[in-house]
Amino acid sequence: MAHPKHKISKTRRDKRRTHYKAEAPQLATCPTTGTVHVYHRAYFVDGNMYYKGKMIVENAKAE
Repeated sequence: MAHPKHKISKTRRDKRRTHYKAEAPQLATCPTTGTVHVYHRAYFVDGNMYYKGKMIVENAKAE
C-alpha cells in the first residue's frame, strides 16, 4: 500500500473536499393533485400513491 511521505494539512485536505456539496433535490408539482414531490419518485396524497400524475395504488399506507 502507498503511504504518504508528509502530513496533509487541514487546509489542503479541505480545499480538495470543497467540491463535495449537498444539493437540494429538484422538486416538481403534480398536475393532477398539485402536491410538490421529488422528480422520478412515487408520492402519497391522502393515502393514495401517485407517479407521474397517475394513481398507482389506491389507499396504500405510507410507512
